[in-house]
Amino acid sequence: MLVWERPEPSNRPVPAPLSRERIVRAAVQLADADGLDAVSLRKVATVLDVRPMRLYGYIDGKEELLDLMVDAVHAEIRPTGGGWREVLRSLAEATRHAAHEHEWLADLLGGRPQLGPHALASGEAVVAALGDVDVDVVMPVVAAVNAYAIGAVRREIAERRAERATGMDEKRWQAALGPYLERTFATGRFPALATVVRDAAHLDADQTFRTGLDFLLDGIEARISR
Repeated sequence: MLVWERPEPSNRPVPAPLSRERIVRAAVQLADADGLDAVSLRKVATVLDVRPMRLYGYIDGKEELLDLMVDAVHAEIRPTGGGWREVLRSLAEATRHAAHEHEWLADLLGGRPQLGPHALASGEAVVAALGDVDVDVVMPVVAAVNAYAIGAVRREIAERRAERATGMDEKRWQAALGPYLERTFATGRFPALATVVRDAAHLDADQTFRTGLDFLLDGIEARISR
């Protein structure tokens, strides 16, 4: 039986009250502060001032805890909008926002299917908005938008982590590697790349995400309107 269906233990007169909600909240706080490596049943139990074995009455182990954490964050991913395009855009942007608020989420998105109540509620809102679309197209469309959003946020989070590790933001990176690129482009071996790097508009992360999303949604609209 999945954790979503398994009842919690009955209340017991113990010094520290416990529930799955409290366990998950503590785990999310640990992950938000120090990443997934900071999350263990022992550390969660310490935060809650209980013995680690007490947690096993509520969850089977760390994998279930991670599933519960992801679903808890899905409560923040609530697609809104009137039409399917607005709802899909909202899904992508809400996913991105949640991953930036909870950086560890980027490491867990895109794995096994998320079947918790909050994830299912999000999926229901998206699929309902696609009600007029051919039923055989619905899931590939949703999968495409999810793949775009997850890929984009993983790249952004990886860049953020690299910046923290090296102390080099985009401007410092450009200053350090710019001369190398100039020398390389001066050889004439990469004319197309040189033109783009020198002449194209350089978008920030928000603009890049939204422009790419527009390209994807335009393609979906063209496909389903055939």
